[in-house]
Amino acid sequence: MRIIFSRKGFDSVAGGGASPIVASDSQWGRPISLPIPASGDLSRTTYGDLGLGEHAASASRGKIGAGDLCHHDPMFLGDSTAILGQCGAAQGHLAKQGVGRGDVFVFFGLFEGGGERQHHRIFGYLRVEEVAPLSGATQTDLERFLKLDHPHAIGMHSANDTLYVGEGITARQASPMLRLTAPEGPVAMWQRPPWLKRGEISYFPDRQANWPAPDRMYRVGNGQEFVTDIGDRERPREWLTQVIEAIRAF
Repeated sequence: MRIIFSRKGFDSVAGGGASPIVASDSQWGRPISLPIPASGDLSRTTYGDLGLGEHAASASRGKIGAGDLCHHDPMFLGDSTAILGQCGAAQGHLAKQGVGRGDVFVFFGLFEGGGERQHHRIFGYLRVEEVAPLSGATQTDLERFLKLDHPHAIGMHSANDTLYVGEGITARQASPMLRLTAPEGPVAMWQRPPWLKRGEISYFPDRQANWPAPDRMYRVGNGQEFVTDIGDRERPREWLTQVIEAIRAF
């Protein structure tokens, strides 16, 4: 079994700011991940369609608004199903790491609000039940995703476009359990999951600078998909169960 830390949503480059944590019935507020802006003709969905126009305008300092198209991905449906599209080098990395059925994406992004400065936090998950390569897919197969206006079904982003489908939802509250950035910061200084050892996650070099203390790790670069193969180990499975429970809790 693999856990994939998957970076998604607004940041200082894509969108120009952090996704918001807004007031809610929860004591911690609710995180709302803003999809990144769309490029070309590969979207039919605006921020306004998703009810995110004001949030996008605020986070982007007015550069993006309700009428702008967004890359609505990952997509979370009302039946607790999620769909993630990936392509190019990032999809090549997922394929090389053997990501497939039974593996779990935990989506994280840059957030601020609710009294907290910018930080990385987990905002949703997807437990993979189906892997659907789009290259060579029949029109019938494509229609299944086209009727949802999924951007990777609207048009090929690269030759290896692939959709991951399965159980998944977004967090209803900004639980401290889902925060990745260490309290002292900076943003890229993460609280290391207690089961994760040096060299066990892709793209994180096995050197002291990236693992400065037993309970700290530095997130590297601007990669999208960071994969760790946990096999049958109990401790990471227990951690994952706690994360999913925190996402589902309200």
